[in-house]
Amino acid sequence: MLKLQTPVVFDRSKVNISYDDKILVLGSCFADSVGARLHNAAFDVCVNPFGVLYNPISVCNSFQRAKFGVPFSEKDCVEMGAGAGLICSFSHHTSFAAPTAEGFLDKANKALEEAKTFVQDCNKVIITLGTAWCYRYDQTGETVSNCLKRPSAEFTRYRLSVEATVTALSSVIKRNPDKQFIFTVSPVRHLKDGAHGNMISKSTLLMAVDELCGLFPQQVEYFPSFEIVNDELRDYRFYAEDMVHPSDVAVNYIWERFVDFAVPASEHARLAENEKAYRQSQHRPMH
Repeated sequence: MLKLQTPVVFDRSKVNISYDDKILVLGSCFADSVGARLHNAAFDVCVNPFGVLYNPISVCNSFQRAKFGVPFSEKDCVEMGAGAGLICSFSHHTSFAAPTAEGFLDKANKALEEAKTFVQDCNKVIITLGTAWCYRYDQTGETVSNCLKRPSAEFTRYRLSVEATVTALSSVIKRNPDKQFIFTVSPVRHLKDGAHGNMISKSTLLMAVDELCGLFPQQVEYFPSFEIVNDELRDYRFYAEDMVHPSDVAVNYIWERFVDFAVPASEHARLAENEKAYRQSQHRPMH
């Protein structure tokens, strides 16, 4: 038979995702997609308690803050730029923004409190890395999760090296020997970095995660979502209208591959039933 794809072949994961697990999902918008699928299939999951995160430093900072539950205060409040008239923080996605500092802090600290116990107790962590490019706020030296539409002159843009990425993520893994990690690199292209800059960034992340798998062979696993999209699904029909994000068909395909990769076969029937129940719950009667 004529082959029309170059399949990405990989072994089953050493790190399984079971209905007995508490699963934390952190990272890019692709992490949101996977986290939503886990939630809809009735897994015990907490997804991005600070909103979408893109770079490894922000992922590490968010994990540590959620684990220890350090509350956000007035000093964390930042006025968004571009005339937004909203308050947020450099640790959050703009979905947390509010018209007042009080409103933002109420929203941010409620989410933090809900996440704290979960992060402390979880035993599996799925991290999707989006980019090795970071923005440092010059006034404080802080690497931010979001620039909040403030003037670019306030930030210094830099790219993490493989070594710096490994060092940052290793510190989280070492401090949490009770947790296992599945890493993936987002297939979403960051074209604002330029086509070449995006590939250098993704290569940095791929090399760093490969090194982590070697350093922590029983604690860290890698799922090749980046390779699946770029090799098996290398056609624009598998992209959304922006030609950057995977389409729903692509996300469904990656989810099926992830289930085969990480979920024990003994739980596939339960997962399918839960997904069916979720789909039925979303149907609205016509009358």
